[in-house]
Amino acid sequence: MDSAQIILIIVIILLAILLIALGIQVFFILKEFRKTVSKANRVLDNTSVITQSVSSPISSLSSIATGIKTGATFINLFKKIILSDEDDRKKKTED
Repeated sequence: MDSAQIILIIVIILLAILLIALGIQVFFILKEFRKTVSKANRVLDNTSVITQSVSSPISSLSSIATGIKTGATFINLFKKIILSDEDDRKKKTED
């Protein structure tokens, strides 16, 4: 065997070992990435549940506020009607 062939065989063996080690590292990185994506998915699911549980009471408060506003409008309308009736009675008594 020539010295060039021995060096070439050694380089090929070293490259094969490095590629195997690199493949194992990539496998572990992808495995860890899958765990991370799974955890992120669970966090997003929990966020969705929390958002829904917070938005429900806020929606109820909005409905209550709308009801109060509508009630205030009716009260103002009745006030105007009562005040106009009283003004009409005063005018009739003055005449």
